[in-house]
Formats: sequence, structure tokens, C-alpha cells
Amino acid sequence: MAEHAPSAADPAPAASGAAPDDEASATSAVMPGTTADAAPGGEAEPARPRRSAATRAAILAAARDRFAADGYERATIRSIARDADIDPSMVMRYYGNKAGLFAAASEIEVHAPDLSHVPRDEAGARLVRHFLERWERDETLTGMMRVGVTNEAGAQRMRGVFAEQIKPVLAAVCPVPEEAPTRAALIASQILGMALCRYVLHIPPAVDLGHDEVVAWLAPTIQRYLTAEHP
Repeated sequence: MAEHAPSAADPAPAASGAAPDDEASATSAVMPGTTADAAPGGEAEPARPRRSAATRAAILAAARDRFAADGYERATIRSIARDADIDPSMVMRYYGNKAGLFAAASEIEVHAPDLSHVPRDEAGARLVRHFLERWERDETLTGMMRVGVTNEAGAQRMRGVFAEQIKPVLAAVCPVPEEAPTRAALIASQILGMALCRYVLHIPPAVDLGHDEVVAWLAPTIQRYLTAEHP
């Protein structure tokens, strides 16, 4: 029987004693006239750092891996929480439900470069090099590529992200503005295809190519999609 994620309305399991939640530090009884953070010498101790950022990062990392492995439909809040080593109620607290978690896990910022100040004939090379460097320093992109390969929800998300975020790049150099959506899709086909072969499938020739070699092979095609007046 399929495992169902707990509802956001489900009460959190009761705990014995006063257990602190993820964002709040443990509290202790304070005697009248004393300060909770006071050290024996009278100096205030620094507040305990909040752990919410680390918890969110752990949840999102586990979610990307689980969505990639199981697909959107089969992945559950409970399995993701187990992978992140936290209680399922914490996932519900931060993201509400599986749809909200997926939306957060698939949020991608590609930081596409501004090509308006780049020499026109260097635009393709600049864009390819940017994505090579971007992909290699952000595992989120690789994780979402895996999700996109395994289920339609992830694929749709990846298509939308790249199409939308490449539009501003095209606005600076495209000679036929009404063709921008088509050109963005073509650029995404090259960029995502390269990433799939190099960082997900690990096809040896693609992995072994240096950055300059990848740029030399792909840049002319990307350049044509960016600036050619006709196919």
C-alpha cells in the first residue's frame, strides 16, 4: 500500500517535557532578577544559533534526491524526512505539503549573464562558459536535472526555468524579438543536453572534455541561436 504524507492538519506527536522546536533554542527557568544569557562572570553569553537554515537545506537536499530516485508520485514526506533525519512534522511545518516541498526543491536561479556589454561575436562562448561554471559549483542544478529525467513534473519545471531565465539574455542580442521563446528553447536543449551527458549520465567523452573544449564545440551553435537572423 502506498505511503501517504501526513496532512498539514495532523497534530505533531506529543513529547514529554518541554522539547524545543527546530528554530528556538532550549529555554531554562530564570530566577527573578537574573538574565537567562548571563554567564557566571556576569557577561552575557552569545545566543545559540538558529538551526532553521540548516534544517531547510537538509530537507531540500533529501527531497531532490528522493524525487530523483522515486519520482514525484512515489516520493513521500515520510521518506524525505527519514533521509533528512528529522521528524515529518518539520517538513510539513516548513513546506506545508509535498507540492510545496517540490516547488521549493525545484527553485533554481541560473544567474544568466548580461550579454549587452559582451562583444556580439563572443556571446555564445560567454553563455556556455557561464553554465559550465555554474553547474560545477551548484549541486542543486544537477539534482534537479535528475528529477527532470525521472518524472514529468521535474521536466516541466526545468523547461520553464530555463526558458524564462534565458529570455533576458536574448533580449539583449536577439535580432528577431518575436523568436525569443523558440531560441530560448533551442539554447536550453544544448545547455541541458550537455549537462545531462556530463553531470548526470557521466558519458566519458563528455566528462573528459575540458572547459575550453566544451566551449569550442558548443559556442558556435549557441551563438547562432542567439544572434543569427535566420535558421
